[in-house]
Amino acid sequence: MQKNSWVFGYGSLMWDPGFRPVETVKARLTGYARSFCLRSTRYRGTEDAPGLVLGLDAEPGAICSGLALRIPDDQHDEIMVYLRERELDTGAYREMVLPLTLEDGRQVEALSYVMRRDHWQYAGGLCRREQARIIARAQGGRGPNCDYLFNTARHLAEIGLADEWLDQLADEVRRLLATELPEQDNPT
Repeated sequence: MQKNSWVFGYGSLMWDPGFRPVETVKARLTGYARSFCLRSTRYRGTEDAPGLVLGLDAEPGAICSGLALRIPDDQHDEIMVYLRERELDTGAYREMVLPLTLEDGRQVEALSYVMRRDHWQYAGGLCRREQARIIARAQGGRGPNCDYLFNTARHLAEIGLADEWLDQLADEVRRLLATELPEQDNPT
């Protein structure tokens, strides 16, 4: 079986991949949207108060911009173990190899983690206000849910891939944090 040397980062894998890629290139994936469609019960929420994290949600005509990260050949197997433990721990994602178009025009096949709509953690279709309400309040093992949103939106802007929808969601969360949550609970 041929080893896949690329992984697609569209959320935290962009700013916290957990490994040092030998090459990082802006990339586009068609047919999928970046969406806060995954209930997080461990990293950014709890069983009692789930947060929301990003998933790749199949959507005809959509384009998701992110980063293609090339895995070092000599660390491939250990990185794959790490990625599967990180991304497949609850079974909410399917591991798929999908075609990416890199910024420099190259076409590559990349390991991608795609949301399973039939999984109990799927939370697609929530309006922005409801997403903001959840994200503003949730906390999990890796900290406040809002930090995940803010880090992702900031990183996308820093690399020239600003996501207007994420920026608007981040603004809504900031408004909620400023007006509805006590000052001592406000992590921004």
